[in-house]
Amino acid sequence: MDLPASSASLWEEAARHRPWRQPLGPLAAPVAPERRTALDLFLDADPEAAALAYFDGRLSYRALQTQARQLAAYWAKAGVQAGDRVALVLQNTPAFALGVLATWMLGGIVVPINPMYKAAELGRLFDDCSPAALLCHDDHWGVAQGVAQGHMPLSCMLWSSPREGQTQDDARVLPPMPAVSAPAGQSLAGLLDSAATPAAPVQGRSRSPDDVAVLLYTSGTTGAPKGAMLTHANLVLNARTTARHFGLHAGSRLYGLAPLFHVTGFELHLVCAFAVSAQLVLAYRFQPAVVLDAFITHRPTFIIGAITAFIALMNQPAATPTHFESFDALYSGGAPIAPAVVQAFEARFGRSIRSTYGMTELCAPSHLSPPEGEIPVDPASGALSIGMPTSAVDVIVIDEMGRPLGPREPGELLVRGPAVMAGYWNKPTETAEALAGGWMHTGDIGFVDEAGWFYLVDRKKDMICASGFKVWPREVEDVLYAHPGVLEAAVVGAPDAYRGETVVAFVSARGGQQLDPDALLRHCRDRLAAYKCPTAVHVLDALPKTETGKITRVTLARALRQV
Repeated sequence: MDLPASSASLWEEAARHRPWRQPLGPLAAPVAPERRTALDLFLDADPEAAALAYFDGRLSYRALQTQARQLAAYWAKAGVQAGDRVALVLQNTPAFALGVLATWMLGGIVVPINPMYKAAELGRLFDDCSPAALLCHDDHWGVAQGVAQGHMPLSCMLWSSPREGQTQDDARVLPPMPAVSAPAGQSLAGLLDSAATPAAPVQGRSRSPDDVAVLLYTSGTTGAPKGAMLTHANLVLNARTTARHFGLHAGSRLYGLAPLFHVTGFELHLVCAFAVSAQLVLAYRFQPAVVLDAFITHRPTFIIGAITAFIALMNQPAATPTHFESFDALYSGGAPIAPAVVQAFEARFGRSIRSTYGMTELCAPSHLSPPEGEIPVDPASGALSIGMPTSAVDVIVIDEMGRPLGPREPGELLVRGPAVMAGYWNKPTETAEALAGGWMHTGDIGFVDEAGWFYLVDRKKDMICASGFKVWPREVEDVLYAHPGVLEAAVVGAPDAYRGETVVAFVSARGGQQLDPDALLRHCRDRLAAYKCPTAVHVLDALPKTETGKITRVTLARALRQV
């Protein structure tokens, strides 16, 4: 996309005025650039430090490196080369970390994929990135192997059981043993048990930090999924920046709340742990009761994940302040956070959830709240601040004509810096549009106040136009979250012959309470302008979510349009 020279110069001028740097104090200082890869972070970790905890299983950094070398040697013998893509179709298990490290040891590119995907979904991603190797779970082997066979020989495909590496066998979250015998092909456990498997040379040390380390596919809710190319330099810089901000160190224990196949889990769990020789605690996937038990067993010190996960934990009757007392910090990002949720969590557990903002293309967070102190709420919109930009990025706000905006003027957030992706895999047109002028166009609408705090209004595509008035779903959702009986809320626009669009809300109830739609409508009318109030409220047992816990408005909007 070509931009007028005037726009580019205006953006440069706007980027020079950064009032948020001073309030962050020492954390505002940039992390010194270094020419290391993400594999270097792991290899430089203390080999005797605890690397992974998986239920009652443990792996040190030394043991993890030994096993990763064995897997790398196997794939190298099967023909995997530098630059090849390796698909990891796995939940949060030690196999995921092994697959990542082995791929990097060979100079390859990791492609994490949601293990809930069916054959058609896997096929679209495999056709796009043409992986040369595969590691998946045994109960997904039939689907994944069937898709992969058109891209790689059977010798490059391995399977792993999520029951390996532990003896706890928690039936609340781990899948049962497959009804059929073990899949054909090579198992990861069998490979690691083989004394004949030689250690692989660590080629990743000679790879350039500018090489692509991981392809993270966006959700694709508005079109075909796009593979965001994150380089080793992206991963290293943002891991070191965020680890410093979160206060992580060699004694930290990070709980893997987010899926490792998502940017939050990949960067802020896995790579951050490598960056400081910390321990990462895994439990296959999110299950609230299992998570609470793990908090007591492992005493984690840091956690970050979707706000819906915190809501689910808060909705557990057995949850107490004791479950959260080991944490030095609790952060949430990926979606706007209703102030009422933060207040309710702090009132019950005595701990504050700190806000963040980021996206896959930004290598996780571009904005973070300070570790301590009050996070402001904008009095006009009721939005909780998403924090201030990290030292790794510049941020500006522009209007629809591309002109920079001043304080409290909402517009699209543009971000640039060394943490921003290299582009989308095999999509030059989409890359040029997203990175026009050297800035990542986020598609999110927000604003900055006079002190440098940023606020997110909503996604540009989610804006509702009712009788010519702009309605941002997040503002209405925040009001619904303030109702004591509402657990989760989502607001979408529905076609309307007279207004063009009308506001419709979907909610789920907290703790078995009964919600009266009419009462919720009255609750909104008392707190919002008439054009912002829902014309209907639908009570559901649960709201639809992505694999990372984000409520999917698009699913609800699509259902309304089909009625």
